[in-house]
Amino acid sequence: MRTNQPRFLATALLACLLLAGCFRPASTPAAPTQTPPPVAPLLETSSTPLENTGGSTLVPQNTPIPPARPPRPQYHLSARLDYNLKLLKVDEQVTYTNTASLPIPDLTLDVEPNLYVGAFQMESLLWGDGTKVISYTLEYNRLWIGLPQPLPPETAVSLSLSYKLALPAIPPSDGSVKPQPFGYTSRQTNLVDWYAFFPPYQAESGWQIHGPWYYGEHQVYEEGDFDVEIQVTNAPTGATIAASGLPEKEGDIQRYRLAGERSFAWSIGPEYKVISQTVGAVTVLSYAFPYDVKAGQQALKDTAAALTLYSRLFGPYPHPSLSVVEADFRDGMEYDGLVFLSYGFYNLYDGTPKGYLTAIAAHETAHQWWFGLVGNDQLKEPWLDEAMATYSERLFYENVYPEYLDWWWTTRVNFYQPQGLINLPVHAYSGYEAYRNAVYLHGALFIEDLRKKTGDPAFFAFLKDYVARYSQRQATADDFFAVLSEHTQVDISDLMQKYFNP
Repeated sequence: MRTNQPRFLATALLACLLLAGCFRPASTPAAPTQTPPPVAPLLETSSTPLENTGGSTLVPQNTPIPPARPPRPQYHLSARLDYNLKLLKVDEQVTYTNTASLPIPDLTLDVEPNLYVGAFQMESLLWGDGTKVISYTLEYNRLWIGLPQPLPPETAVSLSLSYKLALPAIPPSDGSVKPQPFGYTSRQTNLVDWYAFFPPYQAESGWQIHGPWYYGEHQVYEEGDFDVEIQVTNAPTGATIAASGLPEKEGDIQRYRLAGERSFAWSIGPEYKVISQTVGAVTVLSYAFPYDVKAGQQALKDTAAALTLYSRLFGPYPHPSLSVVEADFRDGMEYDGLVFLSYGFYNLYDGTPKGYLTAIAAHETAHQWWFGLVGNDQLKEPWLDEAMATYSERLFYENVYPEYLDWWWTTRVNFYQPQGLINLPVHAYSGYEAYRNAVYLHGALFIEDLRKKTGDPAFFAFLKDYVARYSQRQATADDFFAVLSEHTQVDISDLMQKYFNP
């Protein structure tokens, strides 16, 4: 039996790597000179199956109905995966409506697979009427398309794309770059950010698209409606798909119809042991590897509890399902309706919620609100989702496991003695540790101080109002503080001086 001290140290070291999900694919520009933190070795533990402990009830909340949304991008995706060859053939039709107040001079789509050498092969690019798109360039993750004339406000344009993805192997993490979720291992194949998508457009600054950094996230997502067809061939017996939604079976095709999601992600593997729990009208599913079924049960229990709590505190969860998937890479990562938790968290599970399996399950579930519902520019203002998701862990332990709240503060935050301005863009920090300490951990301390200043009634009323107003929209720091000012007149100038770059 291992003592608590080595387990604590291994957990703390592992967390240095696992608190922010990103990667630097081989085809991106050379990384900066800063060295990412080393990867801690994983402690191997055995797991045995555990019976499902049942579900909890999600109580509907009387949240104000936000005003009507402008038309969202419409995606129809037909994906055919050859599991053995790790080759994905995609036919995509997308319709985009200009919701800005001025004409848009050109189009830009984010094509993340093109960041990987040899992964993306365009076969055709057509306008909605079937004519060939002549004027376009594809460089890194940016597909620029020239328009014959600017797209007027409230006018739609359609595109048809066909392409192949030669999926990359997910390399073992050696500490030199961040782990990558996109690609395959012997245990799973992950399709994340696998299709071309429109980032948000702002009349003042244009398309919100950024290149990757070697830590943190860089993608900016617009809400969209998805109609996705998935067909898999040459898959091993028992291969199971985890996805951002629940499928409709149409022969050998699985179809997903989802409205108002920022992303559609899926993972397929032959080893998944699947357990589920119903929370109100929401189906929560846990996908774990066979030797981690017990930890998978804990991940399910905690994800369901977090979903219940956050729906009460922030506003209703808007989707019919939420999948939590054991990741065969050393990272946690969020997508709408699906989250990954590193196998390292499962390996370190000690049978209690006093660990990173529970903490990061709560964190990634919180991203369904702070990222999924309330969007933001993850590269320019990462604190808006990461500090909020980290502080949501505190709310989770406070309400679900109050006996472990002091442990959470000690292990998750205070152990790292976090400092630094929280509102800088990702690339402004000196390295991953400085970014994590400032944005995630010092950011959580800011939210705690803000709560103390405003008092619980005003603080929680603000959170609900903030979500209601910016649900399925993009929010900025200015929006955050504008809504806050309507709920409290308390002077927070000392907090702004301590935590923010003026």
